[in-house]
Amino acid sequence: MKLTKQERSWILYDCGNSAYSIAITTALLPAIYGMFDGVSTMNLGYFNSIASIIVAILSPILGTIADYKDKKKRFFLFFFLVGIIFTASLAFVPPSSGMWQLLIIFYILTVVGFSGANIFYDSFLVDVTSDERMDKVSTRGFAYGYISSVIPFGISLGVILFLGLDKAIGYQLGFMITALWWGLLTIPMIKHVKQKHYIESEPKPVLQSFKRLLTTFRNIKQHKVVFVFLISYFIYIEGVDTIIKMVVPYATSILGTDSLDMFTLLGILLIIQIIAFPCAIIYGNLAKKYSARTMIIVGIITYIIACISAFFISSVWHIFILGAMIGSAQGGIQALSRSYYAKIIPKKNSNEFFGFYNVFGKFAAIVGPAIMALTTTLTGNARYSILAIIPLFIAGFFVFITLPKDTGKAVIAE
Repeated sequence: MKLTKQERSWILYDCGNSAYSIAITTALLPAIYGMFDGVSTMNLGYFNSIASIIVAILSPILGTIADYKDKKKRFFLFFFLVGIIFTASLAFVPPSSGMWQLLIIFYILTVVGFSGANIFYDSFLVDVTSDERMDKVSTRGFAYGYISSVIPFGISLGVILFLGLDKAIGYQLGFMITALWWGLLTIPMIKHVKQKHYIESEPKPVLQSFKRLLTTFRNIKQHKVVFVFLISYFIYIEGVDTIIKMVVPYATSILGTDSLDMFTLLGILLIIQIIAFPCAIIYGNLAKKYSARTMIIVGIITYIIACISAFFISSVWHIFILGAMIGSAQGGIQALSRSYYAKIIPKKNSNEFFGFYNVFGKFAAIVGPAIMALTTTLTGNARYSILAIIPLFIAGFFVFITLPKDTGKAVIAE
């Protein structure tokens, strides 16, 4: 499939911001935060929750306002700039300063910027391509994002290894590298992507936006397909996000830190990123032949099999195989969920509806980790915790299969 200039520019932003996900959230920030005296890296969970709640509250409100003509790009630019400015700012709070509170404030602002920009980035999908091409464009965004994020992350790791794993300067330079990569790959998006679907400006736009938001919220049950999809999405993406965040802690609990050193854990992370690249593209190609709905179902089933397999792991090689299995479905299920949703919502209200989508996504991975922790506490065996999240995938599966096979019949009238 030959991509248009707008489609390529949109995909390049995924390549840019994916560097943030793997480098900042997963690796660099937790490492440098742990170098401060008297702190626990487990507290990062609280700070992640604070940032997620902020974005979840703002998402539908901002999305509704941004549906007006010429507003989407402005909101996108604002949050994007917040994201990269404060990602770079993380480099200026070394552990020697003792100012871990300032580091956390900057980090929360990076999360708000990253997540806020993604609301509008996702909703731009309806502007850059047609319904027929949406599945492939969306999956390519995730695919190229996964594989390209390895580049700045790899450079950062090289710098860290060269300067010393116990030296903060390497991690600080990693923050700068990530911000620079994210910024440079966003330039095509800023130059070439335009808002095509919008609502004409009207008097008192903020007040009118709140009225539209309340009307949509009250009537969302009338949008049956959207409502059912969001319920299903919330349940199964809860399972997906839980595995993404808990696969390393789970593996460490089962095999112990003696078997899983830092380099092994980073290797597992890279395996997931690299395998997710071709598999996301494959999901997009198969979606054209068998439908996005069918491939999302395949993804859910893959995760169920992965959870069952994880119960039996007994060596490091099993973790790599498990990582490969997760990577095979991760990009596909996320990308096709985005494109399936984009097809069933009214395009001129895309920001508003993606605001709701973002709310469901932000509150995901709250219940799942709690279930895993509680199961481990009650049974005294971490192995049972991975089985405890299988019901999330099963419940999501049974809700999802009630959705129509043909999204064209489900589109809300504009």
